[in-house]
Amino acid sequence: MASIYDFSVTAADGRTKSLDEYKGKAVLIVNVASKCGFTPQYKGLEQLNQEWKERGLVVLGFPCNDFGGQEPGTAEEIQQFCSMNYGVTFEVLDKVKILGEDKHPLYKWLTEHAEPQGDVKWNFEKFLIDKDGQIAGRFSSRVAPEDSELRDAIAKQL
Repeated sequence: MASIYDFSVTAADGRTKSLDEYKGKAVLIVNVASKCGFTPQYKGLEQLNQEWKERGLVVLGFPCNDFGGQEPGTAEEIQQFCSMNYGVTFEVLDKVKILGEDKHPLYKWLTEHAEPQGDVKWNFEKFLIDKDGQIAGRFSSRVAPEDSELRDAIAKQL
């Protein structure tokens, strides 16, 4: 697998979605959760989406219950939570596993090819993908969407 375009994911409505539909765009992949101390980052992620979607940024949220059971909801409940509490308009996909034996293939590739390599540590870790589908950066949960470190990296990809 040479890029994110080689992967498919499941949309919140159960449809299979190929990531090759994002060719030529910068993509920010974030594992999200509704009951986490970092959950308010949804607001900043939506601001990035609003500010830069016209310039080619795609924000993709991947709900994950692997860290402290902080995303127990169904796909429908997660969508409702994001919309009602944070006005999220970027795509929040179906729940994924990002740790262990049944780790989603996309996350297996991301964690093996990003610097630093290794498992995702917590909710709201971010992977920035360039317009060619390659990893341009990895950011810990502590790097908020409004932090210049992340914003500068995204601007460089647009």
